[in-house]
Amino acid sequence: MNPTSSPHARRLFLGCFIALVTCAFGFIVRTQVIGEWQSQFNLDETQKGDILGVGFWPFAFSIFLFSFIIDKVGYGRVAAFGFFCHIVSTFLLVTATSARQLYWGTFIFALSNGTVESYINGAVATMFPNEKTKWLNILHAGWPGGMVLAGMLGIAMGNLSWQWKVGLTFVPTLVYGCILLGQHFPVSERVAAGVSYREMLADFGALGAFVATYFIGVQVCEGILHMSAGQFIWPLLPALAVAAIFGIAVGSIGQPIYFALLLIMLPLATTELGVDSWIGDLMAPEMRLIGLHAGWVLVYTSLIMTVLRCFAGPLIHKLSPIGLLASCSLLAALGLFSLSKAAGVTILLAATLYGVGKSFFWPTMLGLVAERFPRGGAVALNCIGGVGMLGLSVGMVFLGNIQDKHAATTLVANQPQLADTYLGTEKTSVFGRYRALDLTKMAAAPEGDKAEIDRVRAVAKKKALSAAAVFPAIMLVCYIGLILHFRARGGYRRERLKTPDPVSV
Repeated sequence: MNPTSSPHARRLFLGCFIALVTCAFGFIVRTQVIGEWQSQFNLDETQKGDILGVGFWPFAFSIFLFSFIIDKVGYGRVAAFGFFCHIVSTFLLVTATSARQLYWGTFIFALSNGTVESYINGAVATMFPNEKTKWLNILHAGWPGGMVLAGMLGIAMGNLSWQWKVGLTFVPTLVYGCILLGQHFPVSERVAAGVSYREMLADFGALGAFVATYFIGVQVCEGILHMSAGQFIWPLLPALAVAAIFGIAVGSIGQPIYFALLLIMLPLATTELGVDSWIGDLMAPEMRLIGLHAGWVLVYTSLIMTVLRCFAGPLIHKLSPIGLLASCSLLAALGLFSLSKAAGVTILLAATLYGVGKSFFWPTMLGLVAERFPRGGAVALNCIGGVGMLGLSVGMVFLGNIQDKHAATTLVANQPQLADTYLGTEKTSVFGRYRALDLTKMAAAPEGDKAEIDRVRAVAKKKALSAAAVFPAIMLVCYIGLILHFRARGGYRRERLKTPDPVSV
C-alpha cells in the first residue's frame, strides 16, 4: 500500500508521524532544562538520572498493556488515551513546584509516549507489509525530526524560563490530536491473516514473559518502592513464576531469536536514547570552550538521523536489517569513544560518527521483528521497544552514577579538603552507595574552588561517555552472532502472512 493511495491513508500516516514528533518534543526539552531543574530543585547527578530515567521506563508499562489489548479495544481509543496523557503531563510539568511533581509529570509523559508507540508501529507495519523496515524508518524520522525542531526552538528561546520551553509540547500535541480525530485505523496484519490471539502470544512465549516481568519488577522496586537494596534480586522469583504460567498457558517457550533481540534492546536503548538524554550535559564543558550551546550536539546528530532514516531503503536492501544494525553498532561505539576524547572542532567529527551510527537502531529493530515474527502481532512488535525502555532507565542512572562516583573519588584522592567541604552525605542507588557534590554548598563556594570542582566534573562527564561506548560494542558482538546464525540457515528472509490484499485502511 502506498501512503498516497488515499487522502485517509496520508492523513493517518501524517498523524502517526506528528504523534512521534510530540514524543520527541518532550524528550529534548527535558534534556535542555534538566540543568535548570537541577539548580532550582537541588538535584545531584544521580537524582537527575532518576528524573531522566522516569521519562522512559513507564513507556514500557503502557506499551505492554496496550499491545495485549489493542486489537480488542481499538486503535482509535488507544490514540485518544495517549493524547489525553500528553496534555495532562505537559500541564503538570509546566506548573511544577517540586521535584516530585517533575517526577510524576515526566512519568505520565512516558506513559503517553508508550501509548503512541503501541499504535503507530502496528498501523504503519500493516499499511506497508512488503516494506516494513523501510517505512518504520521513515515513520521514526519523526523522532529525530522533532528533536531538531524543538531543540532549535529551545535554543532560540535563550534565557526564557524553562516553563515556556516545556510548554512547547502543547503545540504538536494539539496538531496530531486534530489530525487523528475520527480516523479509522487499519485492521492489523495478524488479525487479517486469521492468526489467533493464542498463536500471537506463542511467539512471545515464556522467555519473553520472563524478560518483561523481570525488568518491570526492577522498575517497581527502584522507581516506585524506592528500595535501597535487592532491586535486581527480588524480581527474579516472580518473573520465573509468571514465565512458567505464561509458557504453560500458551504452550510455548517462545522464539529463541526473539528472546535474543529482547536482550539486545537493553544496550541499544541506552546507546541511542540514554546517551541522547545526557549528551548536552556531558558535552557542556567542551562546547562552552568553543562558544556554542551544548544543545547543538543533540540537534546536529538528530538532523543526521532524520535525513538518513528517510533514505534507509537502499541500505536495508543491500545490507539486510541485521547487517545494517551491526554496521551502525561499530560506528556508534567509535563515535562515543571519540566524543569522550574530542575537543574543539573534533567534536563535530566525533558527533557525526555517533550520529550516523545511532541513526537506524530503533526502527530497524522494529522492522526486523515485524519481518521475522509477523504472527507475534502487536505483542512481539511493541514489547521489543518496551523492554528497551525498561532497561534504559537503569542505563540512565548508570551514566549519572559514574559521574558522581568519579568526581567523589577524584576529590577524595587529590583534593581531600574540597571533598570534606563540598561532598554531601552518603546515598544509595541501584549501583550501590555513593557520595555526590552538594549543590547548595557549591553555590556559595569561592570561585577558585568552583573552578577546580568544575574541572573534576568535566573529566567525570567524559568518563561517562567512554563507558557508554561499551553498549554498542556489546551489540556489535550480538549482531555478528545473528548474521552467522542466519548465514548457516541460508540467509536472512522475511516471513509473510497470507492476508487479503490490500489490508483495509
